[in-house]
Order: sequence, then C-alpha cells, then structure tokens
Amino acid sequence: MRIAIFENIMTEGGHEVDFDRILVEEFLALGHDVKFYVPANFIFKFDYKVPAVKLAGDAVIYSTSRGLKKIAASIKREINRQRWYSQLFDAQKNFDALIVPTSTYRYLRALNHNSLKKISVPLIFILHGINPNESANFFEQAEKLLPYRNVKLCVLTLDKNFFAGKPSNIFPTYPPTYTPRDVKLFERQLGDELQIGFFGQYRREKNLRGLLDVFINAAYKRKVNLLVQGSTMHEEDAEDFEEIIAQYKNYSGLSFMHKSLIGADWQCAILNVDALLMPYSAPRYRYHWSAMLFNAIGYKKPVIASNEINPEVWQDYRIGETFESGNLKGLDAALKIFIDNFDENVSTYRKNLNAAAQIFSPQNFALNLIKLF
Repeated sequence: MRIAIFENIMTEGGHEVDFDRILVEEFLALGHDVKFYVPANFIFKFDYKVPAVKLAGDAVIYSTSRGLKKIAASIKREINRQRWYSQLFDAQKNFDALIVPTSTYRYLRALNHNSLKKISVPLIFILHGINPNESANFFEQAEKLLPYRNVKLCVLTLDKNFFAGKPSNIFPTYPPTYTPRDVKLFERQLGDELQIGFFGQYRREKNLRGLLDVFINAAYKRKVNLLVQGSTMHEEDAEDFEEIIAQYKNYSGLSFMHKSLIGADWQCAILNVDALLMPYSAPRYRYHWSAMLFNAIGYKKPVIASNEINPEVWQDYRIGETFESGNLKGLDAALKIFIDNFDENVSTYRKNLNAAAQIFSPQNFALNLIKLF
C-alpha cells in the first residue's frame, strides 16, 4: 500500500518528530511504501529516508510570534491549509491512503470547506486527545463529515467510553509507546546511587522549584541523584531555567542539563537513568496522552507521576507511584516511598512495564491504523 503523510508542523525536535518516525518505520516494517507531503518551506529535523513532495504554501512557525503577529500568522496558516488540502485532493491518484498525524478540530473545520473531504481513498486525521472544553467543537465537525465515508477521525485516548454514542467516523485508539530506535534497549543494572531523570521541555506549569525544594529537603534511605534536563523554546523560559540552575546547582544529589536532546542523544539519556519523574499538574494531562509517560513505558522505566497523567494506565499497571496532582506534601511522601523501596519494588514495576509495553506497542498502533484503511 502507498501511504502518504501530510505533515505541516515544523518543530525543532521532540515528540512530533518521533511520532512521525513511529508511523514511517512501522509502516515500512509492514511492507508498505511511505511518502511525505509537506509545505514548501518545510525543513525536516530528522531524515526519515522516504520521499517528500513539497506543496505550495509555507508552514507557519509560532515560536517567535506574539500579539498581532501571532494572529496574522494564524490567518496565514488557515489560508495555506486550504491550499494544501486542495493540492492533496489533486494528488490522490499517487497514494492509497492519507494520514494527517497531528490534528485538531480546526483541521476538520477547514476540511468541511474543502474538496478534500470528497477524497476517494482513506483519509485519517489523528487527534492526540480531546479536552472536554473542545469536545463540542470536535463532535460538531465530526457530524458534518459523516457523509464522507473515507474521512476517519482517529483519537488517541485511553478512555474509550468518552466516545460512546458519538459519530461513527470517530475511532478511539490506544496511543503508541516511544521506543529507542537508534540504540539498543537494555535493562539497566542498579548501582549504589539511584538515578532519576526529569526530562522534557521546560515550562513553568511544571513547578520545578517546588519539586526541587521537596527533593533537597527530604532524607532518603537510599543514595539518589536527580538529573533535570530541559529544552526551552522562548527566551523568558530559558532565562527562568538558567536562574533555577544557578540557584540549585550546588546542592548534592542534583544535576542539570539545559539543552535539547534529539535522536540517539535523547534515547541514551533515558536509557541511562533508573526511573523517570513526571510531577506535571494540569487538567489537560487527563485527556491528552502523555508522551513522556509513553516514553517511560517504551523504555521500561519506572515512574513517579502526578495522578492527573493518564489515570487509566495506573488503574491497570503498577509501573511506579503516583501522588495527588499539585500536592507537594503528597509528592514528598510518594518520593520517599518510591526511592526508599525502589530495590524491593523494581521487579513489580518492570513486570507491569513489560505488560503495558506489549499492549501499547508501536507495532499494534500501526496495525490498528491499517485496519482503518
């Protein structure tokens, strides 16, 4: 089968890049051909080793846009989206199925005004979760697309009951794990010092200072080091993260890394810790699958996390410990349980990680998409 991927999000790296890699490499492994369709100015941050077709109209980059410039960029993006859709409609003879890997209801709203909705091959929009406050918009657009039988809306979710009785063109699907693809997965042997990693893009909502205060003021029975890695997109975030590093760098048991990690560097960083820490607190983590949590599962790393992060996973798999979101005393207690009893519990964590990794494997995800075709 000839599978086309329409990618229009330009990013410096991270989970969008790795998600596309899952699609490409898993489809190739199943014996399909894969080709990208991208905006004219699109720059790939990873070489997927498959062909790419450029479409007229530039992608919009938001990282430096503010105020009126951001509004203007948004209008430009909507205009170009219509152009891209029309070109994809005209190109449909060149592929057997088309995937839009990261979508929102706005993509569907635009589709309802474009000939692409009448496409003669399967067209799958992947949505990475639906928040309750945007669900009305999503269901409205899905209803309008019901007459167009080739348009299918794949929602990555762990709560399939949320979509019961909803339009029949919505297909709830488990998200895939992220796995090391450039280096070999191995089970790290525990040393005298437990290594815990806090990884990802630095954002203030993660309350890093609160976490660090809890960590440095606790007394653990086991020697432990917390590695804090952060990438930053905006100047104010970079300045704030540097201030945190300066404030806490002299405390024992803490180490910092202010840089983006891509590809093998990212994979090695995760493989070389014993566990991952995810204390993020925001309601959206209940409804959008957590890429970091699914990194942890794919890399078989025990986790300590806020109970807002994909609670359905925790109901079925004891892959670590949770605490009440936003409760620093709860975080303190959970950290002590996790660290002090890690050697005793690690075999249980790993058993559950192996079971979860099998259910949420990238291979299963690719097969589920093929079924939609």
